Amino acid sequence: MNLLRVGRGGDPNVGSDKMRRLAILLSIISVAWTGNPQGTLGKTLIFPVETDTSYAELTPRKPMNLLAFTLCMRVATELPENREISLFTYRTQDHDELNLWQESDGRLSLYLRSSKDGVFFRVPVLGALQTHLCVTWESISGATALFMDGRKSLTKIYRKNHQVAGGGRVILGQDADSFLGKFDSSQSFVGAITDVNMWDSVLSDSTIKDVSSGIISQTGSIFDWDTESPTVNGNVKIVQFQQ
Repeated sequence: MNLLRVGRGGDPNVGSDKMRRLAILLSIISVAWTGNPQGTLGKTLIFPVETDTSYAELTPRKPMNLLAFTLCMRVATELPENREISLFTYRTQDHDELNLWQESDGRLSLYLRSSKDGVFFRVPVLGALQTHLCVTWESISGATALFMDGRKSLTKIYRKNHQVAGGGRVILGQDADSFLGKFDSSQSFVGAITDVNMWDSVLSDSTIKDVSSGIISQTGSIFDWDTESPTVNGNVKIVQFQQ
């Protein structure tokens, strides 16, 4: 039997043309799904131990005078559920402008220019398996939501008509009680953080879901992890992984 004679009229080139078209289609689907056809290296920050000296600093691409934002990151940790964890800290000379936390009761929380008045979400606690986290906020309505692995929480109203002030510094791994100091080891992050991206707008629910699953890759307007070069201090490791 001649296996190539699959086309109408017995033309052996028809079968090979179909196979080529199928191969191209599968290649396109693969690129769209992974969002990374080159198999490039991606960086991850590793915080090995509890400390009051180790942190990483990020440099924003534009001033953080924000009336809206979407902040996303991938996080993995084996810290206990009843342990406070600082996930993201943005502080100016005068205020904690924007902090993302895991509370001692396991809730995730966002604070805007406040050490007490935050917005809280009761969600599954972080663990050793990598979790994609996003938080969105807009000033005009105060609408605030949390996303875990693309799944959206209920929306809460928080700090309506507020504006995040610029001129501060962003760190990962510690909570800064002064402009860049007064760290508390019992609040430090231990584990792995990667894919820290931030936008000065609220991304759509579908976009966040696609970013979480890796179907699409979005460049953050404030922090773009693909081009970001974190400055590490103390015992923080930057590890490259094949994506």
